[in-house]
Amino acid sequence: MNDLNEIYKSLARPLYKYVLRLSHNESTAEEIVQQTFYKAVKHADKFNGGCAVLTWLCEIAKNEYLNHCKKSENLNIDDFAELSAGSYIEKSAEDKETAAAALEELKKLPEPYGQVFALRVEDELSFREIGEVFGKTENWARVTFYRARQKIIERMEERGYGM
Repeated sequence: MNDLNEIYKSLARPLYKYVLRLSHNESTAEEIVQQTFYKAVKHADKFNGGCAVLTWLCEIAKNEYLNHCKKSENLNIDDFAELSAGSYIEKSAEDKETAAAALEELKKLPEPYGQVFALRVEDELSFREIGEVFGKTENWARVTFYRARQKIIERMEERGYGM
């Protein structure tokens, strides 16, 4: 039981941030995190150790969120694919037009670049944690984030925005 408490203490926050980014709703994120841990405990025997625990939990949470979207009339399933790093960009950009253009470019990024960028900038996950979410290395997360950032800068410069 002590191991379960340690897992919850160390992984609940990154999992919550991941689900919040998907749902854009704090209460939905809290509910899904609780459901995720419940299912993880219930089906712990199915965890084979082939990936990091956080990666496994994120997969469960993603499925729970999709189920939630299917059941709810208020949520649009298309929101799942939309990145939500806009709040960070809008806060850091003085010009709203530039912020809107940067957000537009962020949304155009192919995956996994968009997700990695959002997890790092908005959710403030470490590169190690991002690597775990994707079942990759910390170095993979660093390189992917760098490439995403470079793509956004290049596209913004092509549009005439100084970055």
